[in-house]
Amino acid sequence: MKIPSTNSNEQIWKNVYSYSKLPQQLELLNDIATNLWWVWNHEGAKLFGEIDPELWKKTEGNPALLLQRLSNKRVKEILGDKELMARIKYVHELFKAYTDAKPDHTKPSIAYFSMEYGLTNVLKIYSGGLGILAGDYLKEASDCNIDLTAVGFLYRYGYFTQTLSMDGQQIANYEAQDFTSLPLTQTTTSDGSPMLLEVPFHDRTVYAHIWKVSVGRIPLYLMDTDIPENSEWDRSITHQLYGGDWENRMKQEYMLGIGGILLLNKLGLKKQVYHCNEGHAALINAQRLVDYINKDNLEFNEALEVVRTSSLYTVHTPVPAGHDYFDEALFGKYMGHFPQQLGITWQEFIDMGRTNPGSNEKFCMSTFALNTCQEANGVSFLHGKVSQEMFAPMWKGYFPQELHVGYVTNGVHMPTWMATEWKKFCYEKFDDNFINDQSNKDLWEKIQQAPDIQIWEIRRALKNKLIEYIKTQYTENWLKNQGDPSKVVTILDRINPNALLFGFGRRFATYKRAHLLFTDLERLAKIVNNDQHPVQFVFTGKAHPADGGGQGLIKHIVEISRRPEFLGKIIFLENYDMRLARRLISGVDVWINTPTRPLEASGTSGEKAEMNGVLNLSVLDGWWYEGYREGAGWALTDKRTYENQQYQDQLDAATIYHLLEDEIIPLYFAKNNNGYSPEWIRFIKNSMSQIAPDYTMKRMMDDYFDRFYNKLATRSAALTKNKFSEAKKIADWKKEVAAHWDSFQIESFDYDKSSTYQPIVGNDYTIIIVIDRKELKGMLGVDIVYARENPENHKLEFVFSDPFDLKKEEGTKLYFELKRTTVEFGHLKVGFRVYPYNEKLPHRMDFAYVRWLQS
Repeated sequence: MKIPSTNSNEQIWKNVYSYSKLPQQLELLNDIATNLWWVWNHEGAKLFGEIDPELWKKTEGNPALLLQRLSNKRVKEILGDKELMARIKYVHELFKAYTDAKPDHTKPSIAYFSMEYGLTNVLKIYSGGLGILAGDYLKEASDCNIDLTAVGFLYRYGYFTQTLSMDGQQIANYEAQDFTSLPLTQTTTSDGSPMLLEVPFHDRTVYAHIWKVSVGRIPLYLMDTDIPENSEWDRSITHQLYGGDWENRMKQEYMLGIGGILLLNKLGLKKQVYHCNEGHAALINAQRLVDYINKDNLEFNEALEVVRTSSLYTVHTPVPAGHDYFDEALFGKYMGHFPQQLGITWQEFIDMGRTNPGSNEKFCMSTFALNTCQEANGVSFLHGKVSQEMFAPMWKGYFPQELHVGYVTNGVHMPTWMATEWKKFCYEKFDDNFINDQSNKDLWEKIQQAPDIQIWEIRRALKNKLIEYIKTQYTENWLKNQGDPSKVVTILDRINPNALLFGFGRRFATYKRAHLLFTDLERLAKIVNNDQHPVQFVFTGKAHPADGGGQGLIKHIVEISRRPEFLGKIIFLENYDMRLARRLISGVDVWINTPTRPLEASGTSGEKAEMNGVLNLSVLDGWWYEGYREGAGWALTDKRTYENQQYQDQLDAATIYHLLEDEIIPLYFAKNNNGYSPEWIRFIKNSMSQIAPDYTMKRMMDDYFDRFYNKLATRSAALTKNKFSEAKKIADWKKEVAAHWDSFQIESFDYDKSSTYQPIVGNDYTIIIVIDRKELKGMLGVDIVYARENPENHKLEFVFSDPFDLKKEEGTKLYFELKRTTVEFGHLKVGFRVYPYNEKLPHRMDFAYVRWLQS
């Protein structure tokens, strides 16, 4: 018998992590490294840069990884450096003084749920604006000492890293994160073993490990399903942000909503207000309903009152197509077991996610959120109006302008996004409490007295930092994908610190219209090749891997940038992330934003630019619709000239060229003997003093409390006290009204037809309506509604409404009267409607029964 030459079983491997063990004297560094306080506190980041400058760069600014890779030699050097040891002690004292502060219990406590959080480039659990906003929100909550707990996912691969092929095609690279080398900690049980969250699905249990990110004073708990206890099918739930098919998205949103509440339950955390950052988290309220029914013995409608009165939904998309819709079969597969727990039918449950109950519409997470949250808001004034229009079909008895859907305009976390040079300037010119009072316009006004040369020197320093960053970070990549090394040298040589530098950085969706600048290449070539007035444009951004149009746009811009007349004048920087963003929004001179109006819900990149003396050139959309001030930036009109989008794009492009050639470029280069333009500095001063203070995250946080959190917490407390007695009363009242809504009758309707339907401005008129409620016990209200037909689209538009006064009540009869003076001119339509009235309701959309009257 021949003896086999090989014999081996399957290879068996285990993960082994080898890292430096810090001596006790340096354990203070671990405290700081595992809390993201260092992200927005310069002293912290600066300290890690001093620990090992070269390693700090190699780890891309990751202090946890830096400490793991610290050599024994360097550790000994640090221990022997008295000055550095003193710095470590000093920074740790600053850190502890900040983090040891107790939460402000005079403000409502918040539970916050989001699919993504943009906190730092080293923690890849974000893709773009939604995540950056959520990250900024947590940082500001920490600075404001809010009692807040946040919930999300720890993605194994996160969002993709972008590279470009030789021909300019976007390549999406998904790189696994090593959780043990990130600035976070695993949540464990009392015996030190990893906490295991059990989330019951329809046919199995999905398990998750829990990781905690300390964001200053705020805990962010992240679920991780990529563990051995799960099947491969379920391990992938937390692999990619916005990756996979619709079934994976369903599992993610089930996990975020249902799992998120179960996680808080397991941690023993209960908050006063529950905030869904977008519809992805809407199912938190499905689980909360189950909990109130099972634990507090409430009926479904009683539980719904309790859940609604403590819930807020924030919408970030301006179009219906941007919401998540699930086929009934897929939704039923994962949520089919919930109606029985809720004590309602499947039809009743799925209808909570439909604009038209009883139809065959897909289940919409946003609609479910609106039906289970008392309050809802858009993310700018204009987006609030757009959201009212978008959601109006849910409340058919009311006009969009009457809806409860409000707004809070997004802001940015100033300590994160304002460059260190500007922060030093503000502390010097304003006062030591500036960070805590950053929305105070009186403080910002002091910038007007600053010497022009000081403003100019800060701007020059930040531009030079950006240019150095580009040369350092991108030379190697350009050599890989440009093909011709001489072209790379040309690009580097042509990056001119004396040029007027424009920046464009955002997600490459087609509605963002990055192509506008390239509508007339001959005209653009003249602009960028003027030796007397050098101008350069820097573009960056990622397109979703499934967005062929966005990827094609990137390829188109890259191709143009490689043409001889644009080489080194039009530059595309790949892999837009938080590091690049921070350099770009502070280093360019003008920030460009050209979305198709009204598709920019808010946009915050321009707000970040504002914090750094960078001027905005933008369409009057999103935040800029509110923020624009003449003499402090430039705006493309919010008025639409053409229905044809191609024609509108051409007109907007021509407007941009005109602004560049006749206003912006001449203004920048109208330089004095000191090498700067006094008028340009005046624009910067106006921009920072008149606009910036209104767009901080501090102002945004204050608005959320003033407009939503405080009233939600107050009403929630009222409804839940005395074993939910008030919630039960309201639920019973609604049940009674619903049962007898069709029973009431109009007994009389008295008015002077000529004065009501042909009123003369300035004349008074009186209308009296008597209603017999019959079997209906609930109180009613009546109002008169005036509307006007829009001549362009023939839609009725709300003008105003006026409630009738209830003059008396006799038995089942209600006597209403309205006395008014005519003040409106022109052709109007008038109508009368009856609605259920209860002073305990937060708004009419809470119980939107309406009967329009024949008059």
